[in-house]
Amino acid sequence: MEGIEFSETAALAATRLGYRVYAGPLETAPEPHQPFDLIVGWMVLEHLHDPIAGLQKLCEWAKPGAWLVLSVPNAGSLEFRLFKEKLYALHLPNHLYHFTPQTIGRVLQAGGWTLEKVHNQRVLNNLIASIGYVLRERGFTGPGQKLFDFPKQAGKWHYALYPLARVLSAFGQTGRMTIWARKRAC
Repeated sequence: MEGIEFSETAALAATRLGYRVYAGPLETAPEPHQPFDLIVGWMVLEHLHDPIAGLQKLCEWAKPGAWLVLSVPNAGSLEFRLFKEKLYALHLPNHLYHFTPQTIGRVLQAGGWTLEKVHNQRVLNNLIASIGYVLRERGFTGPGQKLFDFPKQAGKWHYALYPLARVLSAFGQTGRMTIWARKRAC
């Protein structure tokens, strides 16, 4: 198993557990020791300056038919339409790109991958935090801050919100999606 981690602290922690981890950006990462069967990137693609070049690099490192699994914010969701510039998941200036299920398919295609499945995650963190952001801006600082901090300290509230998250997910309207893609030609 090998990994790439932008955070030196996180990379060091993984290294101490016995994993081979490069500390730094994908753009400067060395070739892996062996081609990959599976590549996983959680909340990464939207941070890359050139996501297509990053996907092409990963494609070159993958075995034929390898899987790529990515988690990204869903810019096609109800949350994006409701909150616009007040959306928690915009995470500006750290998020350089935002994807809908349609645009991620085109980006993957350009990077050598074929989109196989889009799974809408059953979480409402972004929605709750976005409500908090709006409340804070309107002068309700106490409750607004509590909701804004929800993703960091939700605990068991995730379970209480799960039925609503499941319904929104079924209609592709949650703020995060997991993408499954297969390597085609690089």
